[in-house]
Amino acid sequence: MNKLLKTCLILSILVVQAGCAPTPLAPVNGGAREVPASAPAPEGAPEQPGLEYQIGPGDQLDIFVWRHPDVSSAVPVRPDGKISTPLVEDMQAAGKTPTELARDIESVLAEYIKSPVVTVIVTGFVGDLTEQVRVVGQAMQPRSLPYRQNLTLLDVLIEVGGLTDLAAGRRAKIIRRQGAEMIEINVRPDILLDKGDLRANVQMRPGDVLIIPEARF
Repeated sequence: MNKLLKTCLILSILVVQAGCAPTPLAPVNGGAREVPASAPAPEGAPEQPGLEYQIGPGDQLDIFVWRHPDVSSAVPVRPDGKISTPLVEDMQAAGKTPTELARDIESVLAEYIKSPVVTVIVTGFVGDLTEQVRVVGQAMQPRSLPYRQNLTLLDVLIEVGGLTDLAAGRRAKIIRRQGAEMIEINVRPDILLDKGDLRANVQMRPGDVLIIPEARF
């Protein structure tokens, strides 16, 4: 009996030691450094920022108030960046995301409606000025375009109908804000359109201005 008890005691100690064993280590960067294989991400690590659409003058908005169709409405954003809806007058909309605007409308409607629930849907996109890409000069349809993720020079040229016969594609450039400075980026839309050379395609950024000058004769 004593021998059996001793064997059980030894097995119990081994089990406890196994449960307290350190987490296996996994090599990192070719074994130069080791960290626990299942190490959690550090607390408070910043998340990668995502692009959120900001409302701009000229946008068309559908404002839906749940269970209150009488105060729901479809409105444009005025040139001054504001909107007016039933019970909400002259509220700033430009520069806000649809979610931010919905919360602001709820705060005003709360004076008249118990626990309002508002949804803002953008049905016509223009975007805030800083979120637009502007095309000036010898494009078939020079205008401002709403920026969207992964927008390229080719996408912009298609939107504006290409270049005119008077365009000097060799001297085209993009004016871009970089920090507190404005920089110039030389581009070749003529090569991109005429030869289909995708090496001339570049990524656009919000606020870019594409300038296409007139050819010199």
